Amino acid sequence: MLRLPLCCALTALVVVPAAFAGGPSPGVTQDASQGVQLPEGDVSYVAEPDGAGTTLLAVRERDGGVLRQASLAASWGIPLVAMDGTTGGLSADGRTLVLGDASQYNGPLRSSSRFLVVDTATLRTRAEVRLRGDYGYDALSPDGTTLYLIQHVSSRDIFRYVVRAYDLAHGRLLPGRIADRTQRGWVMQGFPLERVTSPDGRMAYTFYANPGGYPFIHALDTVHGTAHCIGVPWRAQQNGLSKLQMTLARNQLRLGWPGGRTFISVDTTTYRLARPATAGGDFPWWAVAVGGSILLAAVGGGIVRRGNNT
Repeated sequence: MLRLPLCCALTALVVVPAAFAGGPSPGVTQDASQGVQLPEGDVSYVAEPDGAGTTLLAVRERDGGVLRQASLAASWGIPLVAMDGTTGGLSADGRTLVLGDASQYNGPLRSSSRFLVVDTATLRTRAEVRLRGDYGYDALSPDGTTLYLIQHVSSRDIFRYVVRAYDLAHGRLLPGRIADRTQRGWVMQGFPLERVTSPDGRMAYTFYANPGGYPFIHALDTVHGTAHCIGVPWRAQQNGLSKLQMTLARNQLRLGWPGGRTFISVDTTTYRLARPATAGGDFPWWAVAVGGSILLAAVGGGIVRRGNNT
C-alpha cells in the first residue's frame, strides 16, 4: 500500500493544479496499478483513461489477465478513501462497484457531483448518481444498497464536512447526517490519513488529521448508518501522524509505530480507548469534540491519481 507522508499530502493538496476530483476528498485513481478488490478476492477492478472516456477492467490478480472490460462515457475513477492511497468503491458482497467523477473543475468545491454504479458481473452501468454540491465517496454498505458520502459544506473551511447516506435502491439522498449521537458537539473537520475495514465490510474506521484541532478515528457502521468519533491524544505537530499505522484484529483497533510499539488501542465493542503513557495525564478529553481552525490553504479538490500512460 502506498503511504503518503502527511507533509507530502499537504503539499500535494496545496500546489497541485485544478486536475482534481472529489473536492478536498482524497479523490479518485485512474492508475492501472491501483485498483480495488475484496481482501480475499482474486479480481481487481481498474479504471483507465481512454480519451474523453474511461475503460473499466476486471483483472485477475494472480496473472493479470483481463476477465472483462467496458467502455464508459465521461471520466471516472476508482475512489480513494484516504491519503495513503487506500481505494474503495467495492461492496463486501462483490456485486457492486461505485466510481467517482474524475473530470476537471475550477474552484475550491464542486457545484455538482456524480457517481457511477456498476454491476461487477457484467460491468454494465446500473445507475448514475447526480447531486448538487460537493460530495466525495466515503463507503458502501456490504450489500451495496447504501452509499455513504462526504459532503463538504463550506468553501471557506473546505475540510469541514458531514457524512450523508444515499439510498441506491430508491435513488435518493436520505435526509439528515450520519453523526455520533453521543457527542453532538463534535465538529467534523479534517482529512483522512488511513482506512481499515472490518472483514465483513460493515465497519469502516478512518483515521483523520485535524490541524488546529484533535485528530480522531471515525467509526462508521455501514449497515445501521451510525457513527462514533474517537479522539486521539496527540499533542505534537500533526505531520508526525503519518508515521502511525492503523490495524484491526478482532475487536481491537490499534494505532502503532512502524517498529510495532502501540500508541493507542481501541475496543471496538465499547469504543473505549487505552491511553498510552506518552499521551500524558493532562490531555483534555472533554475537548476532543471541539475542532480548531483549519490552517491549510483552500485547494481545488482531491487528487486524481493517474498512471504513466496518461
